[in-house]
Amino acid sequence: MNAFIPGPRVQVAATASGPLNGLRFAVKDLIDVASVTTGGGNPGWLASHAAARAHARCVDTLLAAGAALDGKTITDELAYSLEGENHHYGTPLNPRWPHALPGGSSSGSASAVANGEVDFALGTDTGGSVRVPAAFCGLFGMRPSHDAIPLDGVLPFAPCFDTVGWFARSIDVLAAVGDVLLPVAPSASTAYASGRAVRLTRVAEAFAARERNEADDAARLTALAERLGARTSLDVFAGNQARWLACYQAVQDLEIDASLGAWIRSAQPRFGPGIAPRFARLDTLDRQQAAQWRTVLHELRSALNTLFEIDRTVLVMPTTPVALLPKNASGDTIGRFYEDSLTMNSIAAFGGLPQITLPFADELDRPLALSLIGARGSDRALLSLARDLYSRHASATPQ
Repeated sequence: MNAFIPGPRVQVAATASGPLNGLRFAVKDLIDVASVTTGGGNPGWLASHAAARAHARCVDTLLAAGAALDGKTITDELAYSLEGENHHYGTPLNPRWPHALPGGSSSGSASAVANGEVDFALGTDTGGSVRVPAAFCGLFGMRPSHDAIPLDGVLPFAPCFDTVGWFARSIDVLAAVGDVLLPVAPSASTAYASGRAVRLTRVAEAFAARERNEADDAARLTALAERLGARTSLDVFAGNQARWLACYQAVQDLEIDASLGAWIRSAQPRFGPGIAPRFARLDTLDRQQAAQWRTVLHELRSALNTLFEIDRTVLVMPTTPVALLPKNASGDTIGRFYEDSLTMNSIAAFGGLPQITLPFADELDRPLALSLIGARGSDRALLSLARDLYSRHASATPQ
């Protein structure tokens, strides 16, 4: 399966009894476990850093809720990928669709859950690194609101977008983990499940992207979205997809440079052939444009806040622009996948919004996944809504 980092399986017993009693979980190798060196998917990082002195706060919280840690999982190098490949440690298996990539960068965590090795697993999500592997491996996945879960003890990538998310094979386990990790009181938005009408709205451009790539799947996903109640659509990007993508890539690289650039230039680590060009871009950054791009980011974030403040809006869209990426995907195919994925995923990134991936199956036996995106701070309410919608529409067969 190749989901776990090399060496003996990292195991830590629960520290108390609680709502997660009896559940086993794994954590992505960006998240600290005491006495274990966080390797970040790169041998150079592993060799140049010491063992963690303490668990990341999210790990401590889960152990105190009765769950037991059962493994650290492979990540794409320093999280800079959505494919799920690792040149140094191998590619974790996509258990149900073994001809395809698992999706990254939380690839090992998704693989471990999809194969039944653990009940749930933590990953990190900046530009889609929980959402994409959840969709590709047929799992439920949660990217929480930005800052909802503390990042203490988590290797930083692009901190203004970074979140700790998680995978599960059932919506009930996904929600149970959320009950433990998420803030008790929402910081924004009243509960979607409180009886007031919710406006489920399709993201038109995301469905159009899927239609360009896989028209039959786009039709099935549209039908699923309508069955859930999303009978209207909205142009979120207002024809400016290229601006959203350029802003996301610019701000992300500026953040990566601030977090990792000094170490990369000093240590000169060996990156895999697919990852090296991405980090090499840091040397070409136009830092004089930083203020301009951050202004654009705040402008787009403000527009998203307005959208969610108007009414009880929940956005619905395909989680990914394609059902799967084959292991032998061409460079052009991967490039188009990145353009579409990062554009779609910039909605939650820019707004700091929670996004839940819901897996569905059809007669073609390929993953079909829809996402729900809610207002910032509405994480618990969005989980309740997702569980309610999924249970009431069981005819849309879950994986």
